[in-house]
Amino acid sequence: MIKRFATMTAIVPLLVAAVGPGGGFAAAAEVEGPKLEWKVSVWGKRRAFTEGIEKLSQLVAAKTGGSWTIKIYYGGVLSKARENLDGIKLGAFEMALFCNFYHPGKNPAWMVYTMPFLPLGDPAVSRAVRMELPNEPALKADLDRWNAMFYVSTFLPQYEFLGKGKPPRSLEDWKGLRVRAGGGIGKAMEKLGAIPTSMPATEVYTSIERGTIDAVSFPFTYAHVAYKIHEVSDWFTANMSPGTTECPVVINKDAYNALPEQYKQLLEDVKDAVIDRQFEVYIEADRKNLPMLEERLEKIVYTDEQLEKFREVAGKPVWEEWIAENKDRFDGRALIDRIFEIAKRVREGG
Repeated sequence: MIKRFATMTAIVPLLVAAVGPGGGFAAAAEVEGPKLEWKVSVWGKRRAFTEGIEKLSQLVAAKTGGSWTIKIYYGGVLSKARENLDGIKLGAFEMALFCNFYHPGKNPAWMVYTMPFLPLGDPAVSRAVRMELPNEPALKADLDRWNAMFYVSTFLPQYEFLGKGKPPRSLEDWKGLRVRAGGGIGKAMEKLGAIPTSMPATEVYTSIERGTIDAVSFPFTYAHVAYKIHEVSDWFTANMSPGTTECPVVINKDAYNALPEQYKQLLEDVKDAVIDRQFEVYIEADRKNLPMLEERLEKIVYTDEQLEKFREVAGKPVWEEWIAENKDRFDGRALIDRIFEIAKRVREGG
């Protein structure tokens, strides 16, 4: 996984200007404005996935001299993971994270990110796609229904599986296994004969421990370790890479519209630093976690022939099914084509 993120160092500038020894900034306000506190709803504990919003909170407080604070509430204190969009719509909090596959019916167009084998493994492509695609009308319409607007992605890495019991050393070994895999990744695993289910990340540890499920797909490696899945697992896949998903940071539109213009501009000005920090922590997590997983668990590496078969069975066929299922709501093919257009542009240096 370190290999996957090696190119990130080329797109992550060092953030050293005006930073003190403890990572704090000078107390003097760069942006003057009214006293304001925003609440952010997040599930689970602080982890690599949340370091982007932690960076946002830090920068906003520093640059406003503490006038504007963005307070992050962990552990589902403000809302359950599956209900963060509902909370945003109600105005219960100003910001939240949500994962598209927790509730496909709430955000059908956003499920495009879960389609298997999209070209999102390259960090530069992932950055461009995840920041541009939310501007597409279908994705905006999904959020409009919840009075929400996209702010930034959490740029989740490619998924891999950790599991308990007999290791699936061949693709045939997946038949009958109960796996936590949502959206298109779940459909892809279904093509292998697995039985997919979707559940919040906070429920996975107990489910594997008790044998309710056999394996879990999470962004590799940070999420598996963050939720301690390795403690109840026997093996992990190292190169399956069935796809990824999207868990963006969104803002209540009324709260955003009520901001003074200088605060709106501040959100834009710090966005690159927030993105850079998100990528940095994934790199850091892989450097620490991968050697530990290799030491503790059996590492499963599939052959090129096996992976090609997986792509053939569970790549485009899953896309076509998803496109057909949503043809009366939006143009899914156009969204997938748009992803490949952005990827091509980035790879060609555009």
